[in-house]
Formats: sequence, C-alpha cells, structure tokens
Amino acid sequence: MTSTTTLSLDDCVKADAVDPLREFRREFAIPEGVLYFDGNSLGARPIAAQECAARVIGDEWGNGLVRSWNEAGWFDLPVRLGDKLAPLLGAGEGEVVVTDSTSINLFKALASALSIAAAQDPSRKVIVSERDNFPTDLYIAEGIISLLDQGYELRLIDQPGDLTEAVGPDTAVVMLSHVNYRTGNLYAMTEVTAAVQERGALMIWDLAHSAGAVTVDLSGADADFAVGCTYKYLNGGPGSPAFIWVNRRHQNTGIQPLSGWWGHARPFAMESAYEPGAGIRRFLSGTQPITSLSLVECGLDVMLKADMADIRSKSLALADLFINLVEERCAAYGLELITPRAHERRGSHVSFVHPEGYSIMKALIARGVIGDYREPGVLRFGITPLYLGYADVWNAVDVLRDILENKSWDRPEFRERDAVT
Repeated sequence: MTSTTTLSLDDCVKADAVDPLREFRREFAIPEGVLYFDGNSLGARPIAAQECAARVIGDEWGNGLVRSWNEAGWFDLPVRLGDKLAPLLGAGEGEVVVTDSTSINLFKALASALSIAAAQDPSRKVIVSERDNFPTDLYIAEGIISLLDQGYELRLIDQPGDLTEAVGPDTAVVMLSHVNYRTGNLYAMTEVTAAVQERGALMIWDLAHSAGAVTVDLSGADADFAVGCTYKYLNGGPGSPAFIWVNRRHQNTGIQPLSGWWGHARPFAMESAYEPGAGIRRFLSGTQPITSLSLVECGLDVMLKADMADIRSKSLALADLFINLVEERCAAYGLELITPRAHERRGSHVSFVHPEGYSIMKALIARGVIGDYREPGVLRFGITPLYLGYADVWNAVDVLRDILENKSWDRPEFRERDAVT
C-alpha cells in the first residue's frame, strides 16, 4: 500500500483483502466495536488461552495435583518456553528462560554483567543508559548501585547520538531499550552493540517493545544479555512472566545474585549451600507461576505461525498510514509526532504529543479506540499487525478527528485521572 497519497476507507478495505496476515485476526478475542491499539501495553487474548487455562487449572492442577510437576512438564516449562521463544529473538536453544518479571530479570542481568566487568577491569564503575529509558530500568540500576556501595554510578544520555561519547574506559555496562517505550525510537542493535563492546563494556538490551514487533537478532549482534516481557506483542496475558537471554559465553561466569532453589544444580537434593546449575537454568530463582506461565505458550504458538518479515512489513505500512492520516485529517488540532518517520529507526508504536493528551485518549477509549497515555502529554498507539488492519487505522483516525473537531474530550469525566494510564 502506498503511504504518500490521500487514501479512502475503500482503499484500506481493499488493502485488508490482500493482506497475507489477515487470517490471524481470527486467533484473537477482540471485543465487538473495539479498535485495539494498545498491544504495545497488553496484547489481545489468543482464543486458545481460555482453553489452556481451563486445562491447566481443571486437569493438570485439579486432577494431576502435585504429580503435574513431572507428568505435565511443569518443572521444565521455563526452559521449554525459552527455547520456543528463542527464534523470535535470534537466539538458540538453551539461551533463554521465561521467568519472573522484566525488572527482576534486569536485576539478574545487570548484576551478572557488573560482576563480569569487575573481574576484567575493577576500575570500570559506570552504567550508561538513556534518561528516557523505561523508568523501572533506571530504578533497578539505582538499586544495584545503592546495594553494592562500591562507587558505581549511573550515567544518562539525552539523545541516542550521545551514546558513543558517553561510553569510555570507565564504563562497565550499557543498558538500553531496543525500542523506546515513549517515542518508539529503534536502536540499530548490531552497530550499537559493536560500538559498546569495542570500548570494553558489556551490552544489555531491554526488548519489552521489540519482541514480536520488530526483527531481533541477538546472536547476530553478539550482545551480552537481554530481557523483555511476554504480555505485549507476544500476547502472553496480563503480567505474564518475562524472559532473560544470556549469551553462552556468560552463562557460567557472571554472578546471578538471586540464587534461589530453582537455579540450583540439584534443587531437590535440598542442600544447605548454593551451587549454581549449569547454563541458562542458573538464571531461574524460585518456584514458577505455572498457570500464567502456561498461557505464554498460546501467544508464542500464534506468533510462530506468522512470518516475522510479514509482521514487520505490515507494521511499517500501518504506521505510515496512521501518521499520514493523522497529519492529513487532524492537522489543525495541535498533534505533534514524536515517533521517527524513518523505518530503520521506528519500532511498532506511534506517539503524538498534545497538551490535552490524557483527556483525548480517555475520550478515544470511551469511543472504543483503545490506546494509552504516557507523560508528558503522549498519546501512544500500538501497531499490532496480527489483529489490526488498514481499515482499523482509517476508522481510528476518523474517531480521533471527530473528537478533536468537536472538542468532545473537554469533559470532566475525561480529565479525571485513573490509577493506570
């Protein structure tokens, strides 16, 4: 589909008719009358998830009881799911586990990376990140610095172009989000990783807004560590367990400080001293949340039936369409695009800033166009190609234009802040 000319709804309907991914919408439970543009925050429910939950709760837990740790494969589920996820990350078997939250996994990765860096050069005490990184990443770094109390510091860059200058002989680790949660800016993973490692530092990537949305090749980039969540583009369910990837060269060297029994070499030997297991298993900690962990597989099974090149191509086309339609049809209403236009610099969500962004988004949601809001003034629209189409984009922008034109966002109920935005 061309994205440089004014398009009609009929044009979008025709584009949907020849879309190679059009049948995947049937795999998801999308409520009638909803245009869902928030898969970058919480992916839609795969149809299969309800049956899976019933099986795990009713049969595996209800009938199998404790036997299901063995008979239903619960014990190996984090590694098995990690191996299933691996191709979407450009990773191999035995390099990923699905477990814990992104924040906890980042703590593991950062602590392990710092221990490796300290063994190589104790004078390297700086963690470099981006001021506009997702806040939890910065909070985790601050917490580790406070815990270690050994002179570490967090150095923040304000623009992606500032990175190489910020990484010097004092840098231990660089920690970045592959796709920025607010703007959608996409880092060139291979080039950035190489530049960081050439300067003697280790590279950690947060893939929360990348996995399942853009092409990721951790092995090709030869990164050191990566973490990410499964509840966004991977459609694993609200708060579903996250993942951690560790380059094989680091799996048995760095210190994994959350040394729980599931990471022990012999967890059921019940030994009083900790001995880390070999390989990626040592990045497990405690007993796994089997019900939510099981649902992750439903989203992965859908993703693995699609071609990632088709997903990325459609994502870019839908985002181009969205940007162009907003700029054509809503030009008079003060929306400012903050997402990069260049395909090589864009993830899979589109963000506009407006002084009344919060109220506008609440008004959109009330009309069935569900995106989300981030401070300051940012309206975010997730582009999820498996269940969004071209006509969905046209219709969403039509609703947005109507809300702006009629100022229907300017109501008390749309100004009242919710706990979650």
